[in-house]
Amino acid sequence: MDKYILLIETATDACSVALAKNSETIAEKYINEPKAHASVIGGYVTDILAENGITMADCSAVAVSKGPGSYTGLRVGVSIAKGLCYGAGKPLISACTLATIAQLAIDNNLYTGEGDFLIIPMIDARRMEVYTANFNSKGEQLTPVEAKILDENSYAAELAAGPVLFTGNGAEKFKELVGDNPNAFFAPQSPHANGMRAIASSKLEAGDFEDIAYFEPFYLKDFVAGKPKKLL
Repeated sequence: MDKYILLIETATDACSVALAKNSETIAEKYINEPKAHASVIGGYVTDILAENGITMADCSAVAVSKGPGSYTGLRVGVSIAKGLCYGAGKPLISACTLATIAQLAIDNNLYTGEGDFLIIPMIDARRMEVYTANFNSKGEQLTPVEAKILDENSYAAELAAGPVLFTGNGAEKFKELVGDNPNAFFAPQSPHANGMRAIASSKLEAGDFEDIAYFEPFYLKDFVAGKPKKLL
């Protein structure tokens, strides 16, 4: 029996919905436009199911990006995923956004060197700060997720030890600081729902599901609302 997983990714300005069938992505809809999440994700879900001739009843689970990332984007994605799971009686799977970016780097062969390498995905967190963690060339997480302020000495030990691929929408920040280090490789990219495929399939097989009622995104940092400017 075919196993379908609906994949929803909304952690940055980009947002996307993909459909995995037996661990392979068969369709994806994607847009990179700030604040578009709430207006497009519902339609993407409806269209991608209809275009592939299935309904939520045919899906084995719904997977959603859990963060870190945009507060608003994560709220939208998780809310929609929860609603789909409640309505169809399907389990909810979460995927770390940084792990998704690392998997995309592997899937898309973004590292152009040879042998093993380190993957450091970065999500822009304003100014010179990024959300990040270290992964090996198999996509296995090596360090905890953290909010890191970048400077010219960041990742000196990692770069001295061997090649490092910096990726994600925050990678350009570090490229300006690191200079022409021969061990530093850069491939900026936004997360895509299809990068969740391997993570979600593995969790489905293991029965690693979230509690739909209590699951919340992993924001890493508290949300701080901006103060409106006073009217003149």
